[in-house]
Amino acid sequence: MSDLPAPADLFAAPPAAAGVRVGIGGWTFAPWRGTFYPPGLVQRRELEYASRHVTAIEVNGTYYGAQKPATYANWRTQTPDGFVFSLKAPRYATDRARLAEAGRTIDGFVHGGLAELGDRLGPINWQFPPHKRFEPDDFEAFLALLPRELDGVALRHVLEVRHASFACADYLALARRYGMASVFTDSPKYPSFADPSGRFVYARLMRSEAAEPGGYAPAALDAWAARARRWAAGSEPDDLPRIAAAAAATAAPREVFVFFINGAKVRAPHAAMGLIERLRAAG
Repeated sequence: MSDLPAPADLFAAPPAAAGVRVGIGGWTFAPWRGTFYPPGLVQRRELEYASRHVTAIEVNGTYYGAQKPATYANWRTQTPDGFVFSLKAPRYATDRARLAEAGRTIDGFVHGGLAELGDRLGPINWQFPPHKRFEPDDFEAFLALLPRELDGVALRHVLEVRHASFACADYLALARRYGMASVFTDSPKYPSFADPSGRFVYARLMRSEAAEPGGYAPAALDAWAARARRWAAGSEPDDLPRIAAAAAATAAPREVFVFFINGAKVRAPHAAMGLIERLRAAG
């Protein structure tokens, strides 16, 4: 049945680090063939392979076009227990003059087959374009449109805001009022703040380097492992930019999602696997 001249454990899933999932953006990327994917791996098995070497994948394709329910079901069957997909919500919901009018697009996406993912459904990333300013009333109207559950299962929403006007106390208070997480974007191009605003933490790291075999220098991965552990424990790193002063540590642990996105994308899987290994070694 195997198409691979490879050992039997080639598709063994990595042990999950408690409370932290680490992943990459997508799984179809030609430069990963031969650098991440082993020689001889047929393309139709790339998701199967990737989902057993990282513990989450952020899907960008859903930002540009709807997927069929059967597609979501197929993704579910190809991935192991404990693995999750983060889905980019459609751009037609977030790139519009009036966010308050996005209800139809939001409902069409959420009720368009996401339930087929079952427990593989992770956070839904609502990414706003860099030109979209923070307009408090309109933005709150948008948050009120986001469904809180799907077939009785709570949905996890995360807001990726890319205009500098969002880096303010009013935005943070609004996100917290609705229990919506905010993306921490480790990038010089977009607002970058690490204030938790929801029940989980979602980081998109964009500084991988082609010259680093592991994507990030070992010391940088050590630092991200320490930050992820603090987030997961209900605390907060003290070395990241913020809007407001750090809150007291929570009593409850948090879910944490860390994705290696952009930068030298060819190195992203190696960075993710390096972080997973550090988190696993720390117990």
